[in-house]
Amino acid sequence: MRVFVTGATGFIGSAVVRELLGAGHQVLGLARSDAAEAALKEVGAEVHRGDLNDVDGLRIAAAATDGVVHTGYNHDFSDMPGALRTELGVLRALGDALAGSGRPLVVTSVTGLLAPGRLGTEEDGPDRAGPGVHRAEAERSALALADRGVRVSAIRLPQVHGAGDHAFVPHLIGIAREKGAAAYVGDGTNRWAAVHRLDAAGLYRRAVETAPAGAVLHAVADEGVTLRDITEVIGRRLDLPVVSLAPEEAAGHFGWLARFVGNDNPTSSAATRKRYDWQPEQPGLLADLDQDHYFG
Repeated sequence: MRVFVTGATGFIGSAVVRELLGAGHQVLGLARSDAAEAALKEVGAEVHRGDLNDVDGLRIAAAATDGVVHTGYNHDFSDMPGALRTELGVLRALGDALAGSGRPLVVTSVTGLLAPGRLGTEEDGPDRAGPGVHRAEAERSALALADRGVRVSAIRLPQVHGAGDHAFVPHLIGIAREKGAAAYVGDGTNRWAAVHRLDAAGLYRRAVETAPAGAVLHAVADEGVTLRDITEVIGRRLDLPVVSLAPEEAAGHFGWLARFVGNDNPTSSAATRKRYDWQPEQPGLLADLDQDHYFG
């Protein structure tokens, strides 16, 4: 297959590109800079210059390929409605290009859109009142493309870790360094599901190859790692005290991350593993977090 990949030089997308190429597929990667173009060419991918706002360019690139993996997203937590508008525009463009063809479109969603406090499964719909409400609307819009003859599937991602991670866990480390303490909220027993980026990439390949229209897949290796366990690794590696904060103290300590740090988001991937013969092989979150690449 010749696969168009958005977010092709990002933390997850770059792993997906290598996974697809390693399996014998051709890749056309979206690049918005000279550096991104060079990185794609270095691994053997073709290049489409543009960005997520260039919907006409996205439509042209998608139409010229056998399928699409959409890992790009505007992660602007200060303007989540704006990020959603961009995402819906991308989905419309990709849907227009693939409509009626039966070609695959694999989109990226998040486990954080599930109802908190219980083990989420692939059969669960989004929690319309939760912190992932914007991603929930994007997931619904994407899956609706099945009605237009697109073999669309959605991969829900938890915390994705590995060398080069720049998401929530590195921010926790940075905040601990700044504040002089590694902190959790309450008793710290709220749980974060997690997956290594290389394991996630393998599931994206399986989805673009075989997932049926309307499928929801969970790229989850660790069903739920407690925030306290995460924080204790950070405190030990930085030689800092590990402290508990009251919920009302979270905003002052964590800043923008406070809206996520107390989430209890345990998530199962049992159905995904069975249906797609997917078995995570990389280190789990705590083992990976204990490596130098998070603290260099």
